[in-house]
Amino acid sequence: MPQNVVVLEKDPRVARSLAGGLRPHFSVHVTRTREELRENVARNHPEAVVLNIEYWRLTDVESLHRDFPALPIVCTHRIPDEEMWMAALSAGASDVCPADDVAKVLTSVLRSTALSRSAAA
Repeated sequence: MPQNVVVLEKDPRVARSLAGGLRPHFSVHVTRTREELRENVARNHPEAVVLNIEYWRLTDVESLHRDFPALPIVCTHRIPDEEMWMAALSAGASDVCPADDVAKVLTSVLRSTALSRSAAA
């Protein structure tokens, strides 16, 4: 059974790019709204979430992390900086990557899911 990853991305071009990069390793569900993301997480129990914090707030990351504490959350942003990275980690994210760096997002998701599985074992 393939592992699921949910991508919350407003920009269709970035969503397609991320989904294409993640698909060889995961079953990818692309969502466009917070509500759709939460329904998908509750229904499909994904291995990780990729969430663009350019469009959604860090309070969304906090809320998601509070409700699903074992779920790795990899945040993306067009131009992340160190301050944003620290704030996202404090909110419960496992990493912050440039939205257009599919290889970095994939590496982060793979690392986060491996850490999550080893912690659960």
